[in-house]
Formats: sequence, C-alpha cells, structure tokens
Amino acid sequence: MEKYTRSRRINSKAMQTLLAFSSLILLVIIFSIASPVFLTGMNIVTILLMTAVNGILAVGITFIIVSGGIDLSAGTVMTFCSVIAGVLLTNLKLPLAVGIIGAIFAGALCGFVNGTAIAKLKLPPFIATLGMMNITKGLNLIVTRARPIYFTETPLFALITPTLIPVLKIPLGVVIFFAAAGIAAFILSKTIIGRYCFGIGSNEESTRLSGINTDAWKIAIYSISGAFFGIAGVVMASRVASAQPSLGPGYEMDAIAAAVIGGASLAGGEGGILGTVIGAFIITVLTNGLRILSVPQEWQMVATGLIIIGAVYLDIIRRKVK
Repeated sequence: MEKYTRSRRINSKAMQTLLAFSSLILLVIIFSIASPVFLTGMNIVTILLMTAVNGILAVGITFIIVSGGIDLSAGTVMTFCSVIAGVLLTNLKLPLAVGIIGAIFAGALCGFVNGTAIAKLKLPPFIATLGMMNITKGLNLIVTRARPIYFTETPLFALITPTLIPVLKIPLGVVIFFAAAGIAAFILSKTIIGRYCFGIGSNEESTRLSGINTDAWKIAIYSISGAFFGIAGVVMASRVASAQPSLGPGYEMDAIAAAVIGGASLAGGEGGILGTVIGAFIITVLTNGLRILSVPQEWQMVATGLIIIGAVYLDIIRRKVK
C-alpha cells in the first residue's frame, strides 16, 4: 500500500511538473511572437536575474508547504537577512564571508523561531509567520533607521550578482540560484529530513505515532527554509548593491505561487524543487513579457493574482480526483 501511494505521488508530481513546463514553453512562444525583444540575450539575462531571488525564496518555502505549513514572513525575513549583511559589512566593516554567513544564520534563526512557535506553542503556521512578518518588518526599519545601507565600501559584495562568468555570460546570482535549487532537491529527495517532510505533510499524526519526533523535525524544516531565505537576501542585496528595508513584503506571495504552480500542494505531502523552479520562471516570464508589451503594472498584478488562484484551484481539483 505504501509503495502504491508513493508511486501515485510520484506520477502526480511528474504530471504537474510536465504541465508547468508546458505552460512555461507556451508563454515563451507567445511573448516571442508578440515582441522580438523578448528572446534577446539581454532580456534573457534579465529574466534569469529576476528569477534568482524569487526562485531561491520559493525553493526554501517548498519545504514548508510540503510539510503542510505556510510561511508569510519569507519576504520580510529575506529583507532582514540583507539588513544583517549590511550591518556586518558596511557598519561593522567585517569580512565578506562573515556578512554572508551572518545573513544565512539570521534567516535560519527566524525559521527556528517560527518552527518553535508552531511545534511547541502549537500556534497555527499562518499566525506564527504573520507575527514574524511584522516583527522583521519592524526590525528592518529600526536597525536601518528607515534608510538603505549601501555596500559602496564592499565592492565584492556589490558585484556578486552582476559579475559574469566569462564563457557562458551567466550572472553569478543565477548560478547561486541553481546551486541552491540543486542542494534543496537533494535534501528533499535523498535525505531523512526530506522523507519526514513528506511524511508530516501527508499525515502528521501517523508519522508521530510511528515514533518520529515531529516537533523537532518541524523546527528543522522551518530552520532550513529560513537559511534559504537568507541566501535570497544575500542575492537580493547584491543585486541592488544595498540593503533596502522597505523591500520584501509581497515576495512571499510570488514564492508560494511558484511552489504551487510547480506542483506543491497547500494541503501538504506533495511537491518538488524542479516544479518550483519552473513555477518561478513562469511568474518571471509572465511579468517580464507583460512589461515588454507595456501592459500597466496594475494589470500585471491582476494577471499574477489570477495565476495564483488558478494554480490553487487546480491543486484542489487534483486532490479531489485522487
């Protein structure tokens, strides 16, 4: 029975990934026909850079969604991590490595707090992460005094994203994105934490009764996700060469949408990193294509909202069919 359930889950994930990839190809074809600018080298690099930040954020949030949770604080935590990097590198003038590690640690710490509040205090994930969203939003403004922190004295950090790999001309930030996705895919599919992530999302009570400390693993899952939010914060800060305290809110919605479009079920127990990466590209390609066609920003937001609703509705239909 367990093998049958696992096989059915794999087939469902494969079908959703294939559907998402087909949708991405269709969007690329439509925008390529609509505008000759879309497939130019410069615009492709722009799409890759736009996807990098949201993609890393979506990769991190996939762990949480697969485990049956949600995280509304991802965007502001990402900003908080970039602010921590700014304080360490610009204000305290510490080495680059310290700034990057500090940012990732800050993200993992926020995830640890979220996980503890959910697992030990039994707060609903929506409430716990909503609280963290407001906490980090406030801290971002307090620490920076509502002013950006620029990385003018740390040029290596400022250039970490724009720097191009000589042969392929691929921005380093994009390489970080794909590396993060590869690491996440390995963790989710090949390690014990990935197995427990699916187990908790599919049936937490059954997983707990089998002798697994679900509370501890929930905390670990949120902490790992927070570390990925920290990486996203580093890439975001390097992209704009500063820590912008007002950036962040809204990014979590695109990240959640990318994961759901890619096949992650909001009910938990389903999802994959490849699908999430494809979902992130779908959102970026749609946004970029509409901008090229000079569609007003308010209509871009409407289109993104419709995609989110459609993706969640398809997820509901998928679960009803099973």
